[in-house]
Amino acid sequence: MKIVILGGGESGFGSAVLARKEGFDVFLSDSGKLKEEYKSRLVLEKIEFEEGGHTLDRILDADEVIKSPGIPDEAPVIKAVRDKGIPVISEIEFGGRYCKARHICVTGSNGKTTTTTLIYELLKAAGLNVGVGGNIGDSYAYQVATSDRDWYVLELSSFQLDGTYSFRSDIAVLTNITPDHLDRYHYNIDEYVASKFRIIRNQRPEDNFIYSVDDELTMKYVCDHQEHMTMRSLPFTVRDTLLEGAYLDGGRINISLGGRELTIDPASMKIKGIHNIYNAMAAAMAAMLAGVPDDTIRDVLYSFGGVEHRMEVVEETGGVLYINDSKATNVDSVWYALESMTRPTVWIAGGTDKGNDYERLKELARQKVRTLICMGLDNRKLMDSFTGVVPFIYSTSSLDEAMERVATVTHAGDCVLLSPACASFDLFKNYEERGRLFKESVRNMNLIKSRIEERE
Repeated sequence: MKIVILGGGESGFGSAVLARKEGFDVFLSDSGKLKEEYKSRLVLEKIEFEEGGHTLDRILDADEVIKSPGIPDEAPVIKAVRDKGIPVISEIEFGGRYCKARHICVTGSNGKTTTTTLIYELLKAAGLNVGVGGNIGDSYAYQVATSDRDWYVLELSSFQLDGTYSFRSDIAVLTNITPDHLDRYHYNIDEYVASKFRIIRNQRPEDNFIYSVDDELTMKYVCDHQEHMTMRSLPFTVRDTLLEGAYLDGGRINISLGGRELTIDPASMKIKGIHNIYNAMAAAMAAMLAGVPDDTIRDVLYSFGGVEHRMEVVEETGGVLYINDSKATNVDSVWYALESMTRPTVWIAGGTDKGNDYERLKELARQKVRTLICMGLDNRKLMDSFTGVVPFIYSTSSLDEAMERVATVTHAGDCVLLSPACASFDLFKNYEERGRLFKESVRNMNLIKSRIEERE
């Protein structure tokens, strides 16, 4: 059987290693340049590959294609593959065929990285043999090829779920659904919602589905498809009390699962905000289902400091607090970030717009944001949206220019929040690079100020 892998990043590389281990004829093709570490390993594994373009005849000779999640369905090479009737799957689908471990899978528009990381830390602290992968950590397929786990905790994007067919989650977690990536879904929210709900595809009555009853789009889908949902459904909410599931009462998280009761005090958690209460509820329920003891759950939730690039406190210098929320690539993520602001805020936003509607942010921006610094190659939509809402708005076309503007507009007591609401691809490789460079600039703020003074 001939397997072709399109895309040679973490996902594609891992899929290639697993395909070779399972004895397939493997060919990897990437239109860009492969990392040297991946090329060296592919050579070592005797896996044929190409970079800098696609040899279509070779690709169309495949029996099956594994597509990296970053490649859109509209890409010419994918259209050609589908036109020939060659099955196209994701790394998750492929890896699941050869994995005997149990899976806790997390998806959602927001909160999935924090929730996934929390679940992983909870299971690890309980001494379980667990790996983490999907959208974070090492490639899931690579781990399946090279290690033997009892559990995997996988963060799954809609793009990864789109290529799953037989893959099954033992425990599925859906944090929420808000409009995101609509440019990849024909600007059709129903297509995006259906993509997210692929996480419960193939679940059996003995499997578990954890979801927010406070999320409108989630509940609409659940209500419309209730007769097909045979798995055990476990809700969480901050608005009501529940007989089974997680809810907020008297300022405390209460969880009831099959007669087991657990109480968590959010005031003792390092990660703050209503969004992190939701994340903690979902993670704690998943951990309880995996058999993690109550004391371990509390200890981990109370000590967990968050994930990089998500409401990450960089430092406070000159009386100004800097927060790196580069992972906030959609409007809903930014809403939670702004909602948690307690200081006058200088908000850095912008990048590659994914069809955003900024209306939801306007009231919070009016209350909390003193200055908006737009950072992108095309800032017109952001500037038009918040003119008359935020007192001061500036357009910048690079991080250096944005940070120089920060240096001139901030005062002691302010908070500078990088929370872009957009993808990073106009100026950066990814949101991680954007966040790292922002943190470097914050730590060099004195040099930036000196440079400004010298010019003046």
